[in-house]
Amino acid sequence: MPASPPRSPGDLRALTPARVGLGRSGSALPTAALLDFTLDHARARDAVHAAFDTARLVASLGELGLETVQVASCAPDRRDYLRRPDLGRTLDPDSRARLAGRAHGPCDLALVIADGLSPTAVNRHAADVVARLLPLLQQSGIALNDVVVATGARVALGDEIGEILDARVVAVLVGERPGLSAPDSLGAYLTFAPKLGRTDAERNCVSNIHGSGLSSTEAAHKIAWLIRAALARQLTGVALKDESGEAISPQIAKPV
Repeated sequence: MPASPPRSPGDLRALTPARVGLGRSGSALPTAALLDFTLDHARARDAVHAAFDTARLVASLGELGLETVQVASCAPDRRDYLRRPDLGRTLDPDSRARLAGRAHGPCDLALVIADGLSPTAVNRHAADVVARLLPLLQQSGIALNDVVVATGARVALGDEIGEILDARVVAVLVGERPGLSAPDSLGAYLTFAPKLGRTDAERNCVSNIHGSGLSSTEAAHKIAWLIRAALARQLTGVALKDESGEAISPQIAKPV
């Protein structure tokens, strides 16, 4: 079999957003490549420090017929949130009491929408993902009883929220750590039988939800599949493999 012709740096750049084949100017990067890097770095930093637009999010969820409750972690501000990850994993006392007052017995699913490390991602994509997720849940007969909007939150905050609300599964939509090629990436973390002390090995994750990654429609399909599987098998994490791709129909495939 004849060898494949070598690829040029231009071919590689067309296949990946990674910084490959940038060239050089003496011992340094070309000016254009350096400026592009500096701009992407600034966008990532801005995403971390962006304001979480809770008012717009709550309004968008209201248009979908969803009632929300707003809570906060023990992190008093963004600076402490970034320096003390542990504070973002625990509800403040007022929020804990507010949720306890809304608890109404066992439920299938609690949805938490949290700012995380990229409020920009949540501002841009969370409502769209929820809009596509709702009909899939309804088709499966899964009731979405509680929607919680959480500020200063880490993924594990969903464990405490889910435990208070007595949810069989908690799904946390959260802004992921910004990268140089994706400052607005949203992630979804699902945990069966949430309670304080759960580990990341007990969760499933759907990541890279953004304009150049996983579309909102594809993400909703994966999240709905994982929720159905978690409820049926009574587990999440390393024991639950994401086989949702085997059931993807042409209608939800990403357009070319």
